Amino acid sequence: MTICYIDRTRRYYQALGYGAPYEWARFDDVPFAPLKRPLSETSVAIVTTAAPFQPNNGDQGPGAPYNATAKFFQVYAAPIEPTPDLRISHIAIDRDHTTAEDPGSYFPLAALESATANGRVLMNSRFFGLPTNRSQAATSKDAADLLALCRSDAVEAAIFVPNCPVCHQSCAIASHTLEAAGIPTVVMGAARDIVENVGVSRFLFSDVPLGNAAGLPHDKNSQDDTLEQALRLLETATVARTTRQSFLVWPGPANWRDDYSNPDKLTPKEIATRRAAFDAGKATAKSIRGD
Repeated sequence: MTICYIDRTRRYYQALGYGAPYEWARFDDVPFAPLKRPLSETSVAIVTTAAPFQPNNGDQGPGAPYNATAKFFQVYAAPIEPTPDLRISHIAIDRDHTTAEDPGSYFPLAALESATANGRVLMNSRFFGLPTNRSQAATSKDAADLLALCRSDAVEAAIFVPNCPVCHQSCAIASHTLEAAGIPTVVMGAARDIVENVGVSRFLFSDVPLGNAAGLPHDKNSQDDTLEQALRLLETATVARTTRQSFLVWPGPANWRDDYSNPDKLTPKEIATRRAAFDAGKATAKSIRGD
């Protein structure tokens, strides 16, 4: 049984003492853009919610706690060479069951480079970063900025790789903007209910802890295979809201689904500690944005 992240996060934040539950985005109509030519002739870009490493902004390494100072709030573009140093300490991945030690599990650059070397696809010379915004209006603006970057690079297809629950919503919303503009997309994600609640054209679902949607850590074969499944979905989907489940099987403890942000497993002291940390993180983000 997969995690219902919408329900889990709602109960979690209510347990922390917050008010009305967050209203997740939902669309009745989902745009769909077909590939215009064979994938081997198509320029593909990665869209990630990972952040460039900021050495002056605290711990962002493997196993780091949530780090609001490492957040970013504007769409960015960066070259794929040299290999970028991207981290995901600023978002709510599953810190109990994964460490984010291997970027290949959340940023499929090496897998896409291999696919390009094999003639499977063409890789854009830049990738793009999409902020994780709870504000859906802000995400719509981010999506327009992302589209402008894709057009400037003549990107012909995009692979979105979200990490935390809100990342999945942000990527799903942005995929609408690209699809409506004629750029086919596929979302590689691990929060099925959120992505399908928004609705996307193509979704490769991996039933793994958040932060591993691009493949298992330190397992190149699984990362290459997961990307190939996403590329196949780009080629074969014929209608919007096409979901396929990847072959990934998490090798760790089987109870990972029950652990993520589960208020039933927290003591009153742990709830108070998490509330304080969340409030501090919000204040930090507000300061960075200059609100």
